[in-house]
Amino acid sequence: MNNKPRYSLIKNAKYAIDGLFYAIKNETSFKIELFITPFIVGAIYVSPFTLEQKLILFVTLILIMIAELLNAGIENVVDLVTREFHPLAKSAKDIGATAVLFSVLLHLSIWGVLIFNRFAS
Repeated sequence: MNNKPRYSLIKNAKYAIDGLFYAIKNETSFKIELFITPFIVGAIYVSPFTLEQKLILFVTLILIMIAELLNAGIENVVDLVTREFHPLAKSAKDIGATAVLFSVLLHLSIWGVLIFNRFAS
């Protein structure tokens, strides 16, 4: 039995939009990131960096949101499977959170390097 629907660009786009709205409504971390994002984008825009450097900052900012969405998906699947404590459920959630942490650290590291290079020269 195959429960996978036929491919449809419009339906797939709707699924993605549904997922975005679900995350906005139910995922606190994602809501916080969405709230902070315009301020960071503004800081990127007014920063004295080159276009390429700004693009790297923007891409790593989006990477944080992607990691957060994937982490939320992992957490939802784990919660679907079990509400009881299980070491594998904990490690799945922890690994997803680590991906978010690494994406944030990457973004902050790039900010740090760019600021250091800008003012060190």
